[in-house]
Amino acid sequence: MSEASIRVENLGKKYRIGRYTAGDLRNAFDYFIKKANPFQKNHEHIIPTITTEHVVNEFWALNDINFKVNKGEAVGIIGRNGAGKSTLLKILSRITEPTTGYFTLNGRVSSLLEVGTGFHMELTGRENVYLNGTILGMKRGEIKKKFDEIVAFSGVEQFIDTPVKHYSSGMKVRLAFSVAAHLEPEILVIDEVLAVGDSEFQKKCLGKMEDVTGQGRTVLFVSHNMGAVQNLCESSIYLDKGELRSYGETSSIINMYLAQSNLHSDEDSNFVSNQFYKTIAIIDKNGNNIKELFSGQFLQIRIDYSPDIIYHENLNQIIQFRNNKGDILFTLNNFHTIGAFSGKTIKTGVFCDIPKLPLNEGLYYMSFILRDGTKDLASLDDYIKIKVNKGDYFGTGKIPRPTYGMLVDHVWHINY
Repeated sequence: MSEASIRVENLGKKYRIGRYTAGDLRNAFDYFIKKANPFQKNHEHIIPTITTEHVVNEFWALNDINFKVNKGEAVGIIGRNGAGKSTLLKILSRITEPTTGYFTLNGRVSSLLEVGTGFHMELTGRENVYLNGTILGMKRGEIKKKFDEIVAFSGVEQFIDTPVKHYSSGMKVRLAFSVAAHLEPEILVIDEVLAVGDSEFQKKCLGKMEDVTGQGRTVLFVSHNMGAVQNLCESSIYLDKGELRSYGETSSIINMYLAQSNLHSDEDSNFVSNQFYKTIAIIDKNGNNIKELFSGQFLQIRIDYSPDIIYHENLNQIIQFRNNKGDILFTLNNFHTIGAFSGKTIKTGVFCDIPKLPLNEGLYYMSFILRDGTKDLASLDDYIKIKVNKGDYFGTGKIPRPTYGMLVDHVWHINY
């Protein structure tokens, strides 16, 4: 049995929101100044009543969380804003105390929860490296041995003797991550702060975290970047409104999260007010309606037509994907694959499968054109907006930049 690096049992964190006052002190003060002044004639001797007021609501940021992370695992934590991800990491980093339950950590913890975590703004970068190492329990000789490697990785050599308060946000997070990752913690806890760095530094960070897990250390990684989570973490935790919805294999957890994030608020949200189109929906492999995907994901486009479709014989359904500049990126058309179809043969509609979405990270728009021969019957310009997250399209963990354009399956052969 693998040794548990992190164990969480029935963990909960409750906050009080609203107003809580132990009496209206301002009114009491005003009374004694204006009403009970002994230097005034005919002053009153009535003592005001000070009441206690409760206008408090309880909010559970986390509720009954249970999970175990084995030594050497990299586990992603995903969920929408307000799901409790950062609260969980703050508890595990001993920044805040849980309200209920407990947790155990087997090893030294290094955390990077926000830009400049653990830095003293008046101290230089060099001094902060030694300060952070000391807090982690390292001796000065150990820190000195790692110092050059930390600075080189961060890329702030030129400013290492400058007070951190003069660093940009990117410089702070680069140095903070470098310190957290290089001072040999048994458990590395990383929040969304990597989004501050540029793409090249993010790749370096992901590579370093892979090295950390390869050395038998444990990583907890919170991110909204599904591609990064998928590349780094074999297992992931899905938090929703303070509760643990699921914990398991990363691809399944991401699919569940994206499906839940894209659920429509009502059953008629796919309805199309058009003579020929009835409904249009984007479906994942589990049959869930979605409008947020990741690169390389399977999706199915389902189109239901109105009964008027039966009067047309030479039908072509065209689907265009455009970027936010209006440029057509690619077009799907049944004419090019199976030929035109007759409205008489369509019972309810048509499906179009995209086995691997070839779009890089970004926002895109889908347009729909229904054509009978050369005549357009219906046109829905930029009808559906979709968000595409980074995904491990090639299965190598290497993600091209969005500026590289579309993703295309290809095979290299080397002639020896």
